[in-house]
Amino acid sequence: MARVWLPPALLIAYALAFGWRALGGGLLVYDDHPGQFYRLVHAVTLGLAPWRFDPGWWAGYAELQFYPPGFAWLGALVYEVGGWAAGESMTAVAAYQTILWLAWLLPGVAAYALFRRLLGDSWLALPGAFVALTLSAGCRSGVEEGLHWGLVGARLGWGALFLLASTLLRWAEGGGRPPLAAAALVAVITLCHPAHAPAAAALLALAAAAHAPRARGFREALGLLALGLALTAVWLLPLLTHLEMALPLAWQDRSLPALAGRVLSQPILLVLAALGAVAWRARVAAGRWLLAMGPAMVALVALDALVAEPLGVAWLPADRLLDGLHWALVVAGALGLAALAERVPRRGLLVGAALAACVPLAWGPYEAGLSIWPWARQWPKEAEITRGFRLDALWRTLETAPRGRVLFVRSAVRLDWRPEWWRPHTHIGALAPLRAGRAIVGGTFTHPSPIAGLVYTGSALNRPLTLLAEQRDGQTLYGRPLAALDAAAFDGLAARLAVSTVVMPEEDAGVARFLVGNASLRRLAHVGGLLVYVFDTPRAEPVPAGFQRWRVSLPPDGGGRVSLPIAYSPLWVAHVGDRAVPLRRDDLGLVEAAPPPGAAALELEHRAGAAEWGGVGASLLAVAALGLLAIRRTGA
Repeated sequence: MARVWLPPALLIAYALAFGWRALGGGLLVYDDHPGQFYRLVHAVTLGLAPWRFDPGWWAGYAELQFYPPGFAWLGALVYEVGGWAAGESMTAVAAYQTILWLAWLLPGVAAYALFRRLLGDSWLALPGAFVALTLSAGCRSGVEEGLHWGLVGARLGWGALFLLASTLLRWAEGGGRPPLAAAALVAVITLCHPAHAPAAAALLALAAAAHAPRARGFREALGLLALGLALTAVWLLPLLTHLEMALPLAWQDRSLPALAGRVLSQPILLVLAALGAVAWRARVAAGRWLLAMGPAMVALVALDALVAEPLGVAWLPADRLLDGLHWALVVAGALGLAALAERVPRRGLLVGAALAACVPLAWGPYEAGLSIWPWARQWPKEAEITRGFRLDALWRTLETAPRGRVLFVRSAVRLDWRPEWWRPHTHIGALAPLRAGRAIVGGTFTHPSPIAGLVYTGSALNRPLTLLAEQRDGQTLYGRPLAALDAAAFDGLAARLAVSTVVMPEEDAGVARFLVGNASLRRLAHVGGLLVYVFDTPRAEPVPAGFQRWRVSLPPDGGGRVSLPIAYSPLWVAHVGDRAVPLRRDDLGLVEAAPPPGAAALELEHRAGAAEWGGVGASLLAVAALGLLAIRRTGA
């Protein structure tokens, strides 16, 4: 068709209009975004080493060791490069907004590039790219969950799957050597979110199966996968070594009937599957191997749900692997539309009808099938939330509160008054370390820290979290109903966690026995619907004593072992002077030390261990191998 530039121009114009309305105007703070922004700031201020300990949340945690660090690393890179290019320091907010724009645009742009190559027609590539850009339909990497809720890394990794497929096209068709870029993309996808790594591996396997000779293709695909995973060793090896320090998040029903119901209830997914069947029956030539991604992902999801999870392997849950099936259906739908186009005389009418059909298909039973437009007030920014809840006053109040951590009784501030737990909300409390300079317990999204498990369930033991933090808001604290938590138990836990300040919505105060009549607490302020209580006795938080080092005061009568108000990590090293101090984990998930008699304080250092340096070494070797292979090919 004429004017090959027009379809991509239309796609970009629409994407810019959507993005300007959804992402423009300041820091997006809907749902998980405050916490994701905090993680980016962590990477900017503490560096890229994933094992760096951050004292701001949950009595401290190696925040990027137990969460996919790809988007935060990318944000830190944008921060540094943007500041260098502008000749001045770039703001972290600007870096985060840049990453959100990339997360929004990448699936649509990368899908268009893939479909343009596959189909050889710029107009036929447009509907599939539009669906990839706007898909929600329960996909964790879609617009609603991946962009609106804040699962930014998942959406980036999902978009990179389209880049990986484009990279593999020529090789799968028997042309040339295995693409080294595929190994780098496997690493990028894994670091953005490892739930997409099985889909990446499936793409490599299917490309190898299409390659001739097939045996050689499988060997080369295995080499690319191994090289890609080796590149991630700096994060992946310490993660697997210290996996007991992260609690699996298992709140979703991941049984096969429930997962099948989620897919079959979305009209857009049924239409894409039907188009895929058309493509299969039509025996499309270009990209036919990609049609096998659907059955491959169904098999992987079933294997995870029926085998891995009953065995207790809950780290790549089946509901997260389902994103790969969504991806496969988008590709199958694009190929099916191309197969239909071969049978109709006027392709322009078919393309127009496909785009028009996206409007009714935007409906979904529990989540939009396609998120076509960001409506007013659905994408709130920090400035308007700050005005509405008087957060500036709250931050000033917390700055002047007695020394110690701040406990947020609820994880989120709700943005409307519906009773359902899934109502619109913001985890704005996650910004307290940045906006008020105060470390917090609670106030963030569902978190894998053992201390978070203590606050959610009353136990820091490593076991799956089966409810979201939002589902517990206004219901429980430390695993007990708010009305059943007595003052003595609350005060004891607050003291051990060095909590000096409590922030609670006024609606919870009437049922909170641990506040009513508690002689240890006094009300300090009432700000924007939030009550602020403080203990009369300040808490002794660990004091920074250098980079990744803290000085902790010891009680004069601590006895042989002392529980310290800082979260345990296997990377802690403790000293009193030149003398090493044995450490272990206590019943709350805090550090327990055995200092020498008479010691008034000890120094803790969070230091990389064998797994951390082993991961660095493996990644450096993989980078060297990739570079040598690239140089060898260039000289060949």
